[in-house]
Amino acid sequence: MAWFRNCYECPRCACKWTDLWSCMCDDDCRQCGNRHVSPYESDDLTEIIARRGSRFIVLRSPESAEHSADYVEVAAFAAIEQAAAFLETGEE
Repeated sequence: MAWFRNCYECPRCACKWTDLWSCMCDDDCRQCGNRHVSPYESDDLTEIIARRGSRFIVLRSPESAEHSADYVEVAAFAAIEQAAAFLETGEE
């Protein structure tokens, strides 16, 4: 399932916050309660690269994810460049 870090800024009180969601959805301001604030920026975290020891692990949020990303390991590489290339092309 897609996973996003959404960045918000309330147009009423200028409060800024981030939240993790399975979509780029509106949120309510945590400070003043203003409703339906749209994200001004979203980072796609569906697939990420994490360092574990000397390896770089490609992680993906599976379709079964609901309330958290529930990442599963897809591939492991010795260099971050290899992991990034895998994400770009889907191949080692």
